[in-house]
Amino acid sequence: MPEPTREELHQSIEALKSYRNRLRKEITTISQKLHMPQKKIDSTLSNHAELKELDNTLQSLINQMDGSK
Repeated sequence: MPEPTREELHQSIEALKSYRNRLRKEITTISQKLHMPQKKIDSTLSNHAELKELDNTLQSLINQMDGSK
């Protein structure tokens, strides 16, 4: 399988960042509608499995892009 180009990496990073931001906003909005305390919302965001996975994947792609210079 060929190595992705810098442009492909950049597009993937931007798409994942956009998805991560939408997911964070959705979680926050729902939590606020449930009148959850801000500390609980912050805890939920920092411990959310999918958000953690997105952050790890993003970091991996960023490292890969930095290594392809």
